Amino acid sequence: MSSAILQTVPLGGQWPTVDPFLFCAHHLDRYPLADGNLGPAASLAGRRIGQDFAGIDGWNMYHGSTVPGFPQHPHRGFETVTYVRRGWCDHSDSLGAQARFGEGDVQWITAGAGIVHAEMFPLFDPDGPNTLHLFQIWLNLPAANKMVDPYFSMLWHDEIPKHRQDGVEVTVIAGRLGDAVPPDPPPDSWAAADNDVAIWHVTLEPGARWAPPPADPASSRVLYLFEGGTTTVAGRSVDADTGVVLDPTAAVEIATTTDRAEGLVLQGKPIGEPVAQYGPFVLNDEAGIRQAMLDYQRTGFGGWPWSSDDPVHGGEARRFARHADGRFEELAS
Repeated sequence: MSSAILQTVPLGGQWPTVDPFLFCAHHLDRYPLADGNLGPAASLAGRRIGQDFAGIDGWNMYHGSTVPGFPQHPHRGFETVTYVRRGWCDHSDSLGAQARFGEGDVQWITAGAGIVHAEMFPLFDPDGPNTLHLFQIWLNLPAANKMVDPYFSMLWHDEIPKHRQDGVEVTVIAGRLGDAVPPDPPPDSWAAADNDVAIWHVTLEPGARWAPPPADPASSRVLYLFEGGTTTVAGRSVDADTGVVLDPTAAVEIATTTDRAEGLVLQGKPIGEPVAQYGPFVLNDEAGIRQAMLDYQRTGFGGWPWSSDDPVHGGEARRFARHADGRFEELAS
């Protein structure tokens, strides 16, 4: 194994990560025609509705019953970065914020002391298909910031810069790359300080080559190859659906031959604190987990202001965000 490659791991739906990240969920659902009610025009017989993760026919309802997705659920103590490459997500939360985003948009939420939100995946095209492709990255918070006020932000696709060179395009969600400077992360994020956090989506055309610049020696850097044929990393052939832990200081060349390839790079300095996780709560010890459960039972993290557990936002594929402070954004579809 090349000295620049520290480890390789096979990938599934939930990718293993290295501190400061907790994990990355990769969703690729090839939904069929839309039924006119924002759900799939297909029989749901044989699916475990409310807990459908079996991938029957190449798609899941997840916890949804009519529209696929995740009805209201809580988080505390970390951040979610949701990058929707294809398809749409309808967000609603206990702060009073709502949004519909997709097709390259990113939502970044600091859960902090606690937030409840729903993430539903409406389907629009009656002629199909309605492919959904997204990544949800869980980024940890240090103990000093685990109980900050929750924060909701949108990074719209036309605000997210791209670094381009011959046959290579890198979408720069976090962490400057050359002249590509991404929007600021939330103010209490581990990525907001000088912690070398990067989230880069890399696309290489056939015959392309790219080497990420050296990172801080204290950082972790993982390349997740999720699409394409065999790719060469530091001179070693690596198949798709493989995670590659890289030496962050090495000049590691990633190259394709006859096939296009796509990957996600996650990088950052470690927080280096104990992690205690129970479902949607990530604290530093079991006492923190117990307190999170008690607080959620008592307060509902602010309560749920919406009339249903799984709100969706109408039948038009349009981008918008209504923030908790009343600020409203709407973008062209």
